Amino acid sequence: MSKNLTSRAEDYSKWYNELVVKADLAENSAVRGCMVIKPYGYAIWEKMQAELDRMFKETGHQNAYFPLFVPKSLFEAEEKNAEGFAKECAVVTHYRLQNDPDNEGKLRVDPEAKLEEELVVRPTSEAIIWSTYKGWIQSYRDLPILVNQWANVVRWEMRTRLFLRTAEFLWQEGHTAHATKDEAWEETRLINGIYAKFAENFMAIPVIQGLKTESERFAGAEETMCIEALMQDGKALQAGTSHFLGQNFAKAFDVKFTNKEGKQDYVWATSWGVSTRLMGALIMTHSDDKGLVLPPNLAPYQVVIVPIYKNGEQFDAISEVADEIISDLKERNISVKFDKRDTLRPGAKFAQHELQGVPLRIAIGPKDLEDETVEVARRDTFTKETVILDRINVVVEDLLEEIQESLFTKALNYRDTHITEVDDFEEFKKVLKNKSGFISAHWDGTAETEQKIKELTKATIRCIPIDNKKESGECVLTGNPSSQRVLFAKAY
Repeated sequence: MSKNLTSRAEDYSKWYNELVVKADLAENSAVRGCMVIKPYGYAIWEKMQAELDRMFKETGHQNAYFPLFVPKSLFEAEEKNAEGFAKECAVVTHYRLQNDPDNEGKLRVDPEAKLEEELVVRPTSEAIIWSTYKGWIQSYRDLPILVNQWANVVRWEMRTRLFLRTAEFLWQEGHTAHATKDEAWEETRLINGIYAKFAENFMAIPVIQGLKTESERFAGAEETMCIEALMQDGKALQAGTSHFLGQNFAKAFDVKFTNKEGKQDYVWATSWGVSTRLMGALIMTHSDDKGLVLPPNLAPYQVVIVPIYKNGEQFDAISEVADEIISDLKERNISVKFDKRDTLRPGAKFAQHELQGVPLRIAIGPKDLEDETVEVARRDTFTKETVILDRINVVVEDLLEEIQESLFTKALNYRDTHITEVDDFEEFKKVLKNKSGFISAHWDGTAETEQKIKELTKATIRCIPIDNKKESGECVLTGNPSSQRVLFAKAY
């Protein structure tokens, strides 16, 4: 299986595409630009959902659900938001099909069934949600509203790539309403911090928290915070965003409240989201030429047990031991799969679980039963060790923790050695070509310079790190004064 994978060095893009399909994560569908997320891939997404959902609820957020369709008049109410998404919108114009009189057995859109107002298939939900909030908010007593929804969105894409860019994708989107600017800004920072914590503690991906430049902000936001990660090929990937919307949507939808002083004011807002793009980040950060490498905290099953036997009697004896191991590991909240399929040889099973990134594999054969031992193999390092049965629970628990930490450390070392300070534009281009990664360089703060660098190099400003130190310097392109460095990179 993994032998058929293109190597990363040969063609990173092809390696990624092949791995997604061969590891049974997702595949292209009959609908152009859309994907089918297969059970194994969806199991990873479900684990992501569960952890994020828990983190949101621990900070007081509640889940709700809003319509998939947004009337065009609502969508265009906030002009910047509408303009920013207009070219990506799928639009419903009719409400009925009919038999085609010119083609027997075929259907056509009923020309008499045109909608009075077109419906936009949501690319994001600010418009429908803020038109709803108008009926929910009258007084400061109704605030804050801390709502999240798990949903799908549609953003029309011509060039698609599984998980990274598809016409329809899954995500969560939070939409909160606050009485003050400070509360809304604190919410924006809180959520960005949750995203960073999730990426590092569960995905084992180190991220940089920062602010987007004006040209890279979410359409309709006053500020956009983000977490930026670095993939193995040296390209950056925006893994999550949290937006401070100010009062823009409240003004667009006339959402006012009576404050504690008895005066009318517009509500302050945030929105924030991560999507199935995180699956792409997970794959590209850790995986290798043998296949998927999953951090234990997000693996659908953390341990697989493979029996090696020649007859039914041996299988029954191995199964009895395996059942005891499974019971003990489950008590420690470790997920286990006993692969007792009789349609594959052990070697084929090893190859499949290696390709699918199962963190630990336990092999049990007749000789192991005699010695009261098992063989434990790590997916990340391919190392094997013989473990006494009485110690298997402790060893497995320790190894899973070690693998989680090791994957993070490896990714962190790669990221940190691929942040390069540059003060000269020729050096800037040389680093991009030969080393890639993040480039820390001075920028004069103008959109014109930002656009010019993008045109010349295809590198964009990924973020202005929130822990940036102020440092006087000269813009890497124009030589104009600059107060701080920003991070550039080529990106997905």
